[in-house]
Amino acid sequence: MNFPSELKYTKDHEWVKVEGNEAFIGITDFAQRELGDIV
Repeated sequence: MNFPSELKYTKDHEWVKVEGNEAFIGITDFAQRELGDIV
């Protein structure tokens, strides 16, 4: 598995990446597979 060091993860398969005073959020590949299509 690949865990980029610049990302911080939650137990619910979400991640956050902080760059300066901006933050980017997302979900892991596992969460994407489990959720399926988002409509």
